[in-house]
Amino acid sequence: MQTNSAIHVHGLLKHYGNRPVLRGIDLELPWGEVLSLFGPNGAGKTTLVRLLAGLTRSTSGSIRIGGFDPERKGLEVRRLLGVVTHQTFLYDELTAQENLRFYARMYGLGNADDRIEEVATTLGITRYLNARVRTLSNGMQKRVSLARAVLHRPRLLIFDEPEAGLDQEALGLVETLLEAHRLEGGSAVVTTHNVERGLSIADRVIILSNGRISYDEGAQDIEATSFRETYRDRTGVQL
Repeated sequence: MQTNSAIHVHGLLKHYGNRPVLRGIDLELPWGEVLSLFGPNGAGKTTLVRLLAGLTRSTSGSIRIGGFDPERKGLEVRRLLGVVTHQTFLYDELTAQENLRFYARMYGLGNADDRIEEVATTLGITRYLNARVRTLSNGMQKRVSLARAVLHRPRLLIFDEPEAGLDQEALGLVETLLEAHRLEGGSAVVTTHNVERGLSIADRVIILSNGRISYDEGAQDIEATSFRETYRDRTGVQL
């Protein structure tokens, strides 16, 4: 039951105890679009990402991923999603290849070794496949985590500050990956603090402030300097 919307969110609220973190989010993301999500620390970005990824539950409101309710159709949603957060979701004592084979089995991938070789080549991790994850640098673990996220060819990517821990070469690979994903009709949500990168990869830009969407515009005609001014006006924080 997939729809024309990769994401449909209505009236989304999230409280931790008595503390409101998200205060009524409405969001629609069509297939084939990349959304850059900006906001200061504490604005609710990571909470929104975790809700979209099915890693936590909302207090109220509705979320649909490809038309599916994550709480009722978790398996269908997980097949659609490729998620990268500050956690790698890798097993430290396994090699990179063993981790990727584990996730390939979980998603029922055929020709898993061929697909692992493909994503390893794309992300420059081929020479590290036989290394235990705990022996890899933070940057290389992040690359393996990216390989894990795209291994099953998900239609919706959710990347929470993917640039953290990556060098310039790896950042270029992520941008290339996102562009290819969009051209194939996939969608993505990317949180970032980097204005130039966020604007360059996105079709649309949102600013979260105090748990609410305070800005939502197409990215094509936004200039970095004016966006920084808008960000300061909407959040009270210099970007």
